[in-house]
Amino acid sequence: MSAVESTDVLVIGSGFGGAIAAYHLAAGGARVVVLERGPWLTADEFDHDFKLGSSYTRIFDFTIGDGMSVLSGNCVGGGSVVYFATMPRAPRFVFERQGSIGRRMWPASITRDTLDPWYDRVSEALPVTQQSWDRIPYGGGLWAAACHHAGRTANPAPSAVDVAECVNCNWMAAGCKFDAKKSLLLNYLPGAVEHGAEIRPLHEVQHLSRNDDGSYRVHYRIVDGEDYRILHDEGAIDAQIVVLAAGTAATPVILQRSEATLGPMPHAVGRYFSGNGERLNTAVFDEEKVRDVLGLSRGDGVAYEAYQIGRGPTVASWDRLDGSLPEYERYSLEQLYFPPGLGTILAQAADAAGPTWFGVEKKEMLRRWRSWLTIFTMSEDDNEGVFGPPPETGAATRFSQQMLGHSSLTYRPTANTRRGWELSDADVKDILERDGLATVTPWTNDVVGAYTVHPLASCRIGDDPATSALDDRHELRDHPGIFVTDGSAVPGALTVNPALTISALAERAMPGIVQAAQRRGVAVTYVGDLPKPVASSRVPARHR
Repeated sequence: MSAVESTDVLVIGSGFGGAIAAYHLAAGGARVVVLERGPWLTADEFDHDFKLGSSYTRIFDFTIGDGMSVLSGNCVGGGSVVYFATMPRAPRFVFERQGSIGRRMWPASITRDTLDPWYDRVSEALPVTQQSWDRIPYGGGLWAAACHHAGRTANPAPSAVDVAECVNCNWMAAGCKFDAKKSLLLNYLPGAVEHGAEIRPLHEVQHLSRNDDGSYRVHYRIVDGEDYRILHDEGAIDAQIVVLAAGTAATPVILQRSEATLGPMPHAVGRYFSGNGERLNTAVFDEEKVRDVLGLSRGDGVAYEAYQIGRGPTVASWDRLDGSLPEYERYSLEQLYFPPGLGTILAQAADAAGPTWFGVEKKEMLRRWRSWLTIFTMSEDDNEGVFGPPPETGAATRFSQQMLGHSSLTYRPTANTRRGWELSDADVKDILERDGLATVTPWTNDVVGAYTVHPLASCRIGDDPATSALDDRHELRDHPGIFVTDGSAVPGALTVNPALTISALAERAMPGIVQAAQRRGVAVTYVGDLPKPVASSRVPARHR
């Protein structure tokens, strides 16, 4: 083991929660080190293919649990590099949700009104803009037309994509080669580096321990750049403040493994996991019906047949985001591009004689892949997920060179969660199967259980110590100086894409974290300025 280093603030993870913390603390004068488990790739290194070792397998993690699998980012910039950049604000009713505990789960200090100024800050920093109908690609237009035909409403979604720069290549999930998607590589992270923060990729944090003076020691291993199953040298860094933002599926595991050296963790660490109530349906369209019923044409006689052209979700139906509806009956329906691979495996073939996710019927379905549309449900769940004992190293037990692993997460959806799924499935069928437009089937749960790309709540904020791991300032209960600012801090499902809410909560937490650092002797101030955007993610080698 090398000599122990020291810094003022150690940030674990470089996604929204970590990048925002790193920027503000470095801008305020603190010495900041960011440890990121994944690699540091930039626009020129993102690949438009699905080969092993390409950017797609290097910057994603897919961890398979018992009843729930999680797809998340694994790179400098975290989820912002691989997400589809859809950035709505959470509906007002979300902050009044009771969920499984039977009383308001959010802290009393947080409402939609109190969070709006922080939403505004993130929207300015990235920036987030409202898409217009004239820039909506094929998939969004098809979904909007089908909703209109069914008497439903649909809206373009706010997005952190510069549509003037976007070429509609639909490789956004493998990283944006054109820097049209305003990931953290173009704002908060270069801002942090400019103020002196050091970002170290391929550093996987294993556990934390406490020093005699009350500071913390963060223990890490170096991850092999090609085979993530291989860990190399180990090291440790002392810090007065630790900000955990390793991701909803990793932050609780690090804390669980740290119990042996830090002492007992709050009861809610690793519990109350939410998959954001997510569900996916695949529709295979009849091109003649699309032309005859919806009147759509691309000008070449082809009605649609353009699944792989676009930029992820652009249009959502928010008819069911109605606060007067009962809890668990509220959800959004969003048109989504899901690249070949996981999406084509889990999509079910209708009326199959045998298994629905492979076989003759599935082969025929795949032949028509260009006429697919995927509809994404985000509903209200019961926070059913629980993480079991942590693996010896890392957040999951990796079984492939990159991307794939087994996690300790167990998820058993309740009747409440299933109600939201069933209602949304029925809605999607009602909208898309009218007049024979399409055949709709939900993705199978038989292969990897339920699945989420927006994991939340495994170390959530709240007022009740019995059901929350963090106070409303994001500080870990009974462990002063440790803060959590990633998706694990969000109390529960949001019914919309959560990136903007995660970011707004992280911005909101910054003044309090700065004050905590000051109390612990760190010379830092809260400046409050936003990072200046940069035009390119190609970072000078000295910073990488």
